[in-house]
Amino acid sequence: MTTTTAARAPLAGVRIADFTIHAAGPFCTHLLSQLGAECIKVESRTRPDAFRKPHAVYGRMQAATFDQVSANKLSVRLNLKHPEAVALAKRLVVASDVAAESFRPGVMQRLGLDFASLRQAKPDVVLLSLSSCGQSGPDSHFAGYAPLFGAWGGLGWMSGYSDGPPVEMRHVMDHSAGLHAALATIAALHQRRRTGQAQHVDLAAREVASAMVGDALVLAGAGLVPPRPGNADALLAPHGVYATAQPDRWLTLAVRDDAQWRALLGVLGQPDADARFASAAGRRQHREALDEQLGAWLSVQDGDALAVRLQQAGVCAHVSWNMQDIASDPHLNARRALTPVEGPGIDPRLAVGAPARFSRTGEVGIRRLTPTLGQDEDYVFGELLGLSRSQRDALEQREVIL
Repeated sequence: MTTTTAARAPLAGVRIADFTIHAAGPFCTHLLSQLGAECIKVESRTRPDAFRKPHAVYGRMQAATFDQVSANKLSVRLNLKHPEAVALAKRLVVASDVAAESFRPGVMQRLGLDFASLRQAKPDVVLLSLSSCGQSGPDSHFAGYAPLFGAWGGLGWMSGYSDGPPVEMRHVMDHSAGLHAALATIAALHQRRRTGQAQHVDLAAREVASAMVGDALVLAGAGLVPPRPGNADALLAPHGVYATAQPDRWLTLAVRDDAQWRALLGVLGQPDADARFASAAGRRQHREALDEQLGAWLSVQDGDALAVRLQQAGVCAHVSWNMQDIASDPHLNARRALTPVEGPGIDPRLAVGAPARFSRTGEVGIRRLTPTLGQDEDYVFGELLGLSRSQRDALEQREVIL
C-alpha cells in the first residue's frame, strides 16, 4: 500500500457519509476517497454491502472483491430501520461535507434521510443521489443494473455487428456512472465553497449511457438510424481486431492514412498488395475484402512481436491484453496504477490504484485496506459523534447499531 497520508491529498479535509450500495455509487465514493476524502461507509449486519457477499446479479456465486469499491473507507454499522439509527445517521451527515446514496428514489425519504430532511439538519449539505433513471420523471421508479443502463442509454444498440444483436454493456457502466457522480460531487462542493448553499446532485446512470452515444443520437434526431459498426470505423480502414498465430492472442489495429498502410505492408513483407487498397477511399470501399486479406496475413504472425514492429514503424497496433498481461505490466506497476495490498488475514493481492498524478501531492490512491464491518466505530461513534462506550453498548443491545 502507498504510505502517502491523506493530509496532502487534493480532497484532504472532506468527509463523506456513504450510504451507497452495489457498484456504481460505491465506486464514486471510492474515487473520492483515493483523492483524500474521508469516507465513512454505513452498513449493517443484516444489510451488508453486496460486494461483501455472494451476489448472483453480478454473476458471482462467491464474494466479489471488495477492494475495487471500498478500500480506504471507514466502516460503521447502523440499522436504518430504527429511528435512533436514523438520528445517528443525521448526526454523521452534519459532521460530514457530503452524503451519498444509491437507493431507488423514495427510499431515503421513507428513512427520513432525504434532501429536505438532511437540509434541516445541515443547511449546506451536499447530497449525491445516484439511481437508474433519476429522482424524477415517469421512469424514476425503475430498478436497474449495469446491462440495463447500457440498454436504456443506447450503448447496447451501438455495440455489436450490423448482422447481429445488440451487445449490452456491463461493468463499464457502473464505473462510468460512478466517475460522472464523483465529478458532479466535486462540482457541488466547489459551488458550496463559493456560495455556502446546499446542493442535491441527481444523477441517472441511464443518462450517463445516453451521454456517451454522441453523434449517433444526433443522427437519430435527423431521422437517420446509424447501424451497429462492429469494430469498423467510418474513416479508418483497416480498423479492427484480428486473430494471430497464437490461440486467443488478438491484434488490435488501426491505420490512419496511406503512409501507415504502406508501413504496415512493409512490416508484413507484402509490397504487392491489391491495388484496390492503395488509397483510404479504396480501403473503405472494399473493407470486407481488405479484412479477409489482412486476416490471412496476420493469422500466421506472432501477435506480440508483430505489435512491437508495427509500433516501431509508426502503425497503431497492440495485442488485446488479458488480465494477466495487465497485472504483470512493468509500466502500470512502475506508475502504481496497480497497488499491492496485504494485511492480517488477507493474502497479498493487487488492487486498482488512482490513474491521476498530482505534482504537489505525491501519490494518491489506496492508503488502507478494505474495512471489516464496523471496524471504525471507536473513531466515528466515539471521537466524531461523542458517544461513550456505555451509550454504544446500549445502542447495540437495542439493535440500533447492528
